[in-house]
Amino acid sequence: MSIKVNISRYFFGDWANESVVAEVSGNTVGQCLNYLARQFPAIKEQLFEGNGEVAVGVRIFINGESAFPEELVKPVRDGDVIDIIPMAISGG
Repeated sequence: MSIKVNISRYFFGDWANESVVAEVSGNTVGQCLNYLARQFPAIKEQLFEGNGEVAVGVRIFINGESAFPEELVKPVRDGDVIDIIPMAISGG
């Protein structure tokens, strides 16, 4: 099973000039994110809270549709595309 993941360059700091595309496998978004975190250990703490849930500032989309709520248990199928983007936060 092959799932394509588009990861915003935001999660990679200064070294990524554009979004990163990775191929992962899994039956749920959570399994795919864990696979991704093994490929890119530096982004694990940006993707997940300490309790293992998706981090507050992260939004997950499957084939262009929001996976919220309960992103980690959403099923995925071969050929699906997951987009991981930071949530825009403004303040004053």
